[in-house]
Amino acid sequence: MGSLCVLRELPVLMRPNRPNIKVVMQATQIIHAYKQAPWRVQRQWVGAFLLFVIGAAMIAALYLDVTARAAIAGREIQEMRFEIIAIQRSNADLETKLAKLTSTAEMERRALQLGYRPVQPGELDYVPVPGYVPPEPEILLVAQDVTAPEQTLPAEYSQSLLEWFDEQIKSGGVR
Repeated sequence: MGSLCVLRELPVLMRPNRPNIKVVMQATQIIHAYKQAPWRVQRQWVGAFLLFVIGAAMIAALYLDVTARAAIAGREIQEMRFEIIAIQRSNADLETKLAKLTSTAEMERRALQLGYRPVQPGELDYVPVPGYVPPEPEILLVAQDVTAPEQTLPAEYSQSLLEWFDEQIKSGGVR
């Protein structure tokens, strides 16, 4: 008891550091409440676990959605490529049919069926028309318009390094 009296008599500033009694009481009440109800701790663990499961499910759903969209887009691209190939084959078939129909042998056969016959040398008469110039095919006109550009390089740029050295040696050195 004597020591208690000494502590009471000491000024407030000199008392040893003791925890606040109210804080200690509240902490012990909380600990006591959790010890009385362990289901609260279990509920927190179950809630954390469910939150983790829901988060993982959302990430998995997002991944599946992106993957499904990519697969659908890939399949559409594949179908379009097949369609392009089929159209290209159809075009090639049509070009082959056109070439067959416009071949010389086929045209001659159809002309004979329609009652036409080849022209004999004495049956043609040419009528000259003054001032008439037959048109040239477009392919030749385009070829005639293309001209090579003139090289307008200065002489310094058309000289090789060896030629320059030779000229410098002959002239007596660098100017």
